[in-house]
Amino acid sequence: MKIQYIVDDFSKSYVSPSQYDYLLAAGYRHFGENFFRYNINFHNDQVCNVLPLRIPLLQFSLSKSQKKILNKAVDFTCSIEKVSIDDTTHQMFEIHKKKFHDNVPNSIFDFLAKINTSATPTKIYELRVYDKDQIIAISYIGLGEKSLSSIYGMYDPSYSKFSLGILTMLLEIQFGMANDFIYYYHGYCYDIPSFYDYKKKFKPLERLNWEHNKWEAFE
Repeated sequence: MKIQYIVDDFSKSYVSPSQYDYLLAAGYRHFGENFFRYNINFHNDQVCNVLPLRIPLLQFSLSKSQKKILNKAVDFTCSIEKVSIDDTTHQMFEIHKKKFHDNVPNSIFDFLAKINTSATPTKIYELRVYDKDQIIAISYIGLGEKSLSSIYGMYDPSYSKFSLGILTMLLEIQFGMANDFIYYYHGYCYDIPSFYDYKKKFKPLERLNWEHNKWEAFE
């Protein structure tokens, strides 16, 4: 069987909201102005397929475990506004990156543009979760015309019992639904077990079929 390898990347400091939607639907992710996509990768010395994922927000429903996560966070507050990189951002990043053992990132600017951060390559918003006055989680989302994309999230590991990584995703989904977005792109997973498996636990869920270049229900 012949396998068609897809590896593509380019840089763009600005795309229109509709262009951003198109690129997300074509399987692209981006860090700052750097867009990329690929369909094959290695994980634990195995060749695996990369499966871009998205959630159709009009049909989204919370699972029992996701409801529990939101209920546990009832005393927290959150804000969503344009990105503001400050000392808290860098401190949170340094704490959070300790969870990585491979491919440890250097700074928050591995994921966000250094210049004109809140508008490169599209509107970039920042979600902050507070326990009273203390910031315990921060995540970043890119906004298109009808789609939004989760770019990066980080949190205080001392609050791990609150599943803050999932919590910020659920809050981003709520933001998308409240603002009439249609799709929420939350990254990709592999077709073998991996640390990305938590991204599969949303319903309904779609994945990009590279061979037929169309989105279909994730089975």
